[in-house]
Amino acid sequence: MAKDAEAFRTIGELSDELGVAQHILRYWETRFPQLQPLKRAGNRRYYRPDDVALVKRIDRLLNEDGFTIKGVQKVLAGKVEEPESSAARADAIPANIALKLKAIRNGLADALGE
Repeated sequence: MAKDAEAFRTIGELSDELGVAQHILRYWETRFPQLQPLKRAGNRRYYRPDDVALVKRIDRLLNEDGFTIKGVQKVLAGKVEEPESSAARADAIPANIALKLKAIRNGLADALGE
């Protein structure tokens, strides 16, 4: 049974959802002051929906868009413009180029398979 979208997430749940280790999430808290999960007794972290959205944004910027920690800090501070999403960039590739790239990929796969 899945949690409601508005429910708080524990660090373990968020880690599993994103495929990011828990120690990485704790490290991001030290680097991004905007990320402030609720802490209860024993320093148990509970991520609100806004925190989850921010963690997903940080993860995308670091792992998909290739930003460094400092680069993401600048994006979150508004000093650097955030790039359009990876999906939007993929849609921006003209169809004929995409077909040529797929043909090259398939040719390489065939060559490596032989």
